[in-house]
Amino acid sequence: DFPDKPLALYGPGTDSGTYDYFTAATVGEEGESRGDYTASEDDNVIVQGVAGDEGGLGFFGYAYYEENKDKLKLVEIDGGDGCVAPSAETIADGTYKPLSRPEFIYVKKESLSKPEVKAFAEYIIDPANAGLISEVGYVPLSSEIVTVVQKRLEEGKTGTVFGGESAVGLKLADVLSKEQ
Repeated sequence: DFPDKPLALYGPGTDSGTYDYFTAATVGEEGESRGDYTASEDDNVIVQGVAGDEGGLGFFGYAYYEENKDKLKLVEIDGGDGCVAPSAETIADGTYKPLSRPEFIYVKKESLSKPEVKAFAEYIIDPANAGLISEVGYVPLSSEIVTVVQKRLEEGKTGTVFGGESAVGLKLADVLSKEQ
C-alpha cells in the first residue's frame, strides 16, 4: 500500500539513456516527460531520494535496485499480460516489459585489429564471466544470444540490429534470431 501522502517523483536527468528509454516506453516518445520531478544523473541520488521520502517514487536501472533493495520496495508493472516485478529472471525472459532493455557496447571496427581491444570485447561476452555481470546487478545474456553476439564479433559485423531507435518491448533474442 502506498501511503496517503503526496508523490515525490525522482528519476534520471535528460542526458541519461535510462531517461530516454523510460520516456519512450511510458509516454511513447523519447524525452517527453513531466517536469515536476527531482532529476539526477547520479542514480545513487535517486535511490536516496526515493528511500528517504515516504511519498517517494522513482525509476532507475535494475542494478541500483539490487544494490539497495534493503531500502526500496519494487512496484510491479503491467505490460499487458498482468503485473510483473523486475527480477533477473523476468528481465532475462522478457516478461518484465516494456521497462527492461539490453545494454550495448559498440566497438569501432578498425579498433578490433588491436589485440587488446579484441581481447576486451571477447572478455565482455565470454559466458565464463556471467557471474561478474550478475555480481554488479546486471542480467547476463542467454547462451543462445551469446552465440549470436560472438558470431557477429568474429565476423566483424557492424551496426545495430535496432536501427538506432529505442527498441521498446522487443526481446533481444527475437531481434537477433533474424541474424541466424
